[in-house]
Amino acid sequence: MLVKTYCAAVNGLEVTTVTCEVSMSRGVQFHLTGLADTAVKESYDRIKAALINNGFKMPSMDITANLSPADIKKEGSGYDLPLAIGILAANSKVEEERLDKFMLVGELGLDGRLQPIRGALPIAIRARKEKFKGLIVPQQNIREAAVVNNLEVYGMETLMDVVNFLNGTTTYQPTVIDTRKEFYEQQNLFETDFSDVRGQESVKRALEVAAAGGHNLIMIGPPGSGKSMLAKRLPSILPPLSLAESLETTQIHSVAGKLSRDTSLISQRPFRAPHHTISQVALVGGGNNPQPGEISLAHNGVLFLDEMPELSRSVLEVLRQPLEDRKITIARAKYSVEYPCSFMLVASMNPCPCGYYGDPTHNCVCTPGQIQRYMNKISGPLLDRIDIHCEIQAVPFAQLSQMKPGEPSANIRERVIKARQIQTERFSSLPKQGGLGKVHCNAQMTERMLHEFAEPDAASLDMLRMAMERLKLSARAYSRILKVARTIADLAGSEKVESMHIAEAIGYRNLDRGDWAERGI
Repeated sequence: MLVKTYCAAVNGLEVTTVTCEVSMSRGVQFHLTGLADTAVKESYDRIKAALINNGFKMPSMDITANLSPADIKKEGSGYDLPLAIGILAANSKVEEERLDKFMLVGELGLDGRLQPIRGALPIAIRARKEKFKGLIVPQQNIREAAVVNNLEVYGMETLMDVVNFLNGTTTYQPTVIDTRKEFYEQQNLFETDFSDVRGQESVKRALEVAAAGGHNLIMIGPPGSGKSMLAKRLPSILPPLSLAESLETTQIHSVAGKLSRDTSLISQRPFRAPHHTISQVALVGGGNNPQPGEISLAHNGVLFLDEMPELSRSVLEVLRQPLEDRKITIARAKYSVEYPCSFMLVASMNPCPCGYYGDPTHNCVCTPGQIQRYMNKISGPLLDRIDIHCEIQAVPFAQLSQMKPGEPSANIRERVIKARQIQTERFSSLPKQGGLGKVHCNAQMTERMLHEFAEPDAASLDMLRMAMERLKLSARAYSRILKVARTIADLAGSEKVESMHIAEAIGYRNLDRGDWAERGI
């Protein structure tokens, strides 16, 4: 007897519908075909124990199970449930009538309980696209899968629940989530706020400019000056996620298995802060079973690299291409996957190995050569891709002891949103061909767009030429200055880029100065 059930294979963010075919004939062996990995091949033992512990008997017949299409690699334990239901249906324990209307995914425990799987959200999107009536998932995955509308999503606790549902002996109601209501309710709930920050007005201004234009930023200052504190508050002034951005971000976290049980849609921009001992694979993604790395988990959000020079040079260099392309393609002998990684890079570092170069309250014990070698841990090409270089000093006690709070994040965020709206209107007229339709902020502008939207006047051009000659800036640094100046002009509500905007943008290229290691901050 031949029975078919349906499940899905997740490869990167791409999902393929998999048909699980189970055939029984005389014999006593179990055969599994369809390019299954070890976790899938081990499903027979889990299924057998689950059936026995739920009052069923493993059929004493020759069982052949095929996962089609057979040329796509099947990974993970999410095939347990469709295989078990297929075996029961082939043994006449489950009615076949409803099997072609539902997609099934889930791992089986030995007691028959359903365990959570990765990628429930993209699987639900695929099930709706394939016009399945519903999707059956473990109860732990119900909230992330139920955000997909026009699809009945059922969260089940045990194998027996699924059997009773398919046989019609027990009635279950699909889970319905008011996605928009939950999404908008949680958008403005932040644990941190810029009102907690005393002083540091110049740094807060730099962070506001970075947030308004989506620019990368690095902060240089002694230990305890507030670099990490300021970086952690950056998401509170970024524009809120749109539903489309939220869905894309949630899919990445779903595939990586990073969603908690009570999460439906990610409503706030991600903030990822990996430790400086992180490896290349953990940062960009990959592995035996390809998974998104930290740069993809930070998609539509912030990637914060604390003590940037402490990261391995090889790890830092792999950031160069993703920062430009805003996507990462992981190509190996057996697979090739692509993940989006449009993130803001925010980094911090000490000015020297001891951390106190230029600090008025501590004596630096580093020589100029040691300082230069420390700075050279960050390559010139990578530094060119960071738009804003911001120096930061420790806050004096007089400011630190003031009880008056700083400007709240809500006020700064309002100015940032207005600047982003100006950019959205500016780029909405661009043709969708050639990827121009994907430009949403000033940091993403191409060279051609710079000439159209950020062309400086004669006075500004002379100022920029002088800065280029004195600081020996690269062509990429020239483009970065124009992009930052365009953002500063947007914050000021100016249609044209003027000399004062260029002057402020040049002031954010401090690390390009050749005498940096020979002067006081």
